[in-house]
Amino acid sequence: MSDNHIHTHNHGVHSHGHNANKKALTISFCLIAGFMLVEFVGGILTNSLALLSDAGHMLSDAVALGLSLAALIFGERAATLDKTYGYKRFEILAALLNGIALVALSIYILYEAIVRLSSPPSVIGKGMIIISAIGLVINIVVAWILSRGETKENLNIKSAFMHVLGDLLGSVGAIIAALLIIFLGWNIADPIASMIVSVLVLYSGWHILKDSVNILMESKPANIDTAEVKRAIKSIDGVIDIHDLHIWMITQEFLSLTTHVSVKNNSDRDLLLNQITEIIKQKTGITHITVQLEGLDFAICEHACDMKH
Repeated sequence: MSDNHIHTHNHGVHSHGHNANKKALTISFCLIAGFMLVEFVGGILTNSLALLSDAGHMLSDAVALGLSLAALIFGERAATLDKTYGYKRFEILAALLNGIALVALSIYILYEAIVRLSSPPSVIGKGMIIISAIGLVINIVVAWILSRGETKENLNIKSAFMHVLGDLLGSVGAIIAALLIIFLGWNIADPIASMIVSVLVLYSGWHILKDSVNILMESKPANIDTAEVKRAIKSIDGVIDIHDLHIWMITQEFLSLTTHVSVKNNSDRDLLLNQITEIIKQKTGITHITVQLEGLDFAICEHACDMKH
């Protein structure tokens, strides 16, 4: 019996991406938290639900960004004997909480907007459009920061980005509603804009929630075909069978694979280990690989024992 463990992450690149993520989140948090206070006061002064709902969404954004930043900081902590993968999953927990917040907030805004449809209150359109326009600029800047380079492949950053994108849509909706109120006197445009934005936010929140749960349930990445991986390994000369194949995500960026491979007793196991790990990397892109090789006698014994139990 033989084991092989291959771990070839490029730590220099990973560190650069990690620092870029922290910088992006810090800047974004400061911008969002600062403008959230402005929009909240503006929503009260103008009596606009669209602004107040967007301010509430910005509050959830500030919390989401803070959670995401904390997740990255905690994720830097080294692995321990108790937590052998370290604290990398903390960022998935943060993404999960962000997804729950998005869904809950969008449902609440949708409810408030429906209540206002029957008797839309008077809204100060001019003040509403000024604040919405400033909010749009802030959200565009933050969305651009979070969508650049290394940040776009991280589920935690993606969840924060979806929060900000929801805000951006909220600002657009508020601007359109303000224009309709100013030029046509349609106060009902305010709750309608809130409803449209809340549905879009609900959609993005659901996807973040689903992705987070999939990772916490240790599902395989959607782009990897398990059957194809098995066929590729079994096609190697000297391999008899493959079992106990597990492919899962620690985080969206940290994929792992473990498997047991039955091989011919007289095979060159070092050569087989290299061939198996190389073909796995080619087929999946995974570099965190653990392969256990088993001779034919060992495999037969194992199956016999399983049958007895």
